[in-house]
Amino acid sequence: MPRASKKKQRSAWGSLLGSCLGGGGGKTGKQVRPGPGPRKRESSAAAVGGGVGQRLSFTDVMSMSAASEQELSVSLVGSNLHVFTVAELKAATQGFLDDNFLGEGGFGPVYKGAVDDKVKPGLKAQPIAVKLWDPQGAQGHKEWLSEVIFLGQLRHTNLVKLIGYCCEDENRLLVYEYMAKGSLENHLFKKFPPVLSWSTRLNIAVGAAKGLAFLHDAEKPVIYRDFKASNILLDPDYKAKLSDFGLAKDGPEGDETHVSTRVMGTHGYAAPEYILTGHLTAKSDVYSFGVVLLEILTGRRAVDKTRPSREHHLVQHMRSWLKDPEKLGKIMDPALEGKYATMAAHKAALVAYQCLSGSPKSRPDMSKVVENLELLLNLVDDVPGKPVMHVASQDDTRKEKTTRRNGERESNNGGHRNKARPPKKTVRGRGNQSEELWEWNTPGEGKI
Repeated sequence: MPRASKKKQRSAWGSLLGSCLGGGGGKTGKQVRPGPGPRKRESSAAAVGGGVGQRLSFTDVMSMSAASEQELSVSLVGSNLHVFTVAELKAATQGFLDDNFLGEGGFGPVYKGAVDDKVKPGLKAQPIAVKLWDPQGAQGHKEWLSEVIFLGQLRHTNLVKLIGYCCEDENRLLVYEYMAKGSLENHLFKKFPPVLSWSTRLNIAVGAAKGLAFLHDAEKPVIYRDFKASNILLDPDYKAKLSDFGLAKDGPEGDETHVSTRVMGTHGYAAPEYILTGHLTAKSDVYSFGVVLLEILTGRRAVDKTRPSREHHLVQHMRSWLKDPEKLGKIMDPALEGKYATMAAHKAALVAYQCLSGSPKSRPDMSKVVENLELLLNLVDDVPGKPVMHVASQDDTRKEKTTRRNGERESNNGGHRNKARPPKKTVRGRGNQSEELWEWNTPGEGKI
């Protein structure tokens, strides 16, 4: 992008966001809060779905001066985002009515609402999901701004659509398209009916992979950093879209190999090298995708303390099985009742195995993951298949035993000498949250 054009775009951001660049809450004012009364704890069905040319990075926007106090514009750098008032969003959600409560995450509670075509020029009548900032939550103004900056510029069929936002006094709200089928997490682990068929699961995996590939292959790459089942939302046709860009980071550019950052994420999904070093790369997302793909195959959570101790951590328990067709029956979700294409399931397990490699260089790029999974879409008959027989060679057996011995030796020796300190748990919202946001202290920790 020409320098003059980029300067003009930066100026537009500065005038549009105004005092919202500076931090949580400009002028002192009353913060909107949900109405009293117990809330329903149901699915996190927040929604929210898509590219543009050269975009401004989070760093570009944060470097601007918060010189303007004017209200946010209806248009945000050509992205057609709408600026809402607190009063408009209260009306849309019936005062954040308990009956409209959808779920709660690190940023705060999410409510279903509806707008008509008279609320904003150019805005069609539609259901919406409104995310309300909770000052007591794990995330804050910076995550709100990150969401606006990334989803305000990025457009893809497998990213949730940010319709608009509100930055009024101390209030920070986000408005998304409503995703009728809720999160993948709810369908996999809370057993929302009906049980996801094998073909639906595979299509969800492909859609989520395409969303990540789009972010990684952009002219200015983006590292998602919080890929997990609860952040994959489903539309009425079970089409997958990535949501929640609060922890997203601009990826390395030019000769850079990684981004140094404070280590944050959800327990069980973060790549091991990221936890150890704080070095964030696109391959960190690939590892997280492998965890979710394994969850899709097994119907098990990445971390489940209700299971026997050896099964607490899904990757540790099952990764070695993924390359063995004879173990497929033990891997696959019993809820499928054997109704899956065996060859496709085995090849999907091999993709997960590659993504979960301990060596980032051995993991495939997300574009390759998309290619490999799309090939399986023609093998998705939801009927029991014949088991695939596999006889391990002596070399395979020898390598597996050696790997297991080395792993036990490393475990007994305390692991890597630069082992990260135990993670600090951050309580996510209130109520029956099924996930925990973690922040690790690592050697050579950098700024987020």
